[in-house]
Amino acid sequence: MMTKSLQNLTFILIGAVLQGVAMSIFLFPHNIPSGGAAGLAIILNHWFHLPLGFSLWVVNFAFLVLALKYFGYTWTIRTMLSVTVTSVTVSMITSGLHIYDRIFLVDMLVGSALFGIGVGLLIRNGASSGGMVIPALMIANKYQWPPGRVMLWMNFLIFLFTATVIDLKIVIYAIICQSISTNIIDFIYHLKIPTFTANNYGWRKK
Repeated sequence: MMTKSLQNLTFILIGAVLQGVAMSIFLFPHNIPSGGAAGLAIILNHWFHLPLGFSLWVVNFAFLVLALKYFGYTWTIRTMLSVTVTSVTVSMITSGLHIYDRIFLVDMLVGSALFGIGVGLLIRNGASSGGMVIPALMIANKYQWPPGRVMLWMNFLIFLFTATVIDLKIVIYAIICQSISTNIIDFIYHLKIPTFTANNYGWRKK
């Protein structure tokens, strides 16, 4: 039991760090929101000049209140841990990140892949990346839909709102990013590997 819990915690930390790296190094420098929460974080950063890492935490905190009632304490605490680790990762990297010549397409593809892997690891090990993943998992759990597919459509609506403060072209890139990352999330979610918690994903309440 302890080994299984330690394994879950390890994958949660890895997933959270991968998510933070994807955001801060590959996506945020191009103002590409990696998801609904990141899109709202960019809006807060634009309107109130809040640091991106702090904005991301504020947005996620609101959804965590909802998650506590629906998913319970263990799942919520794990998600709080992942959100905190991701926010710290984003803050640490963005504060010391040096701007250099970037290859946009490479950044978008690598960032999307890392983000998808990170979130996939979180969901498989009884946590989430917070934000829009929380209501997306509620819907996916109720209707037995792939969580990545639900996330894609919910985040699409947030991206339309994000288009009010950033270029519409960026929103299109964000949708492409989501298409890549959510497919990777669903792939990891359905992957049959003994080292993952294949029978109980932790976020399912019933």
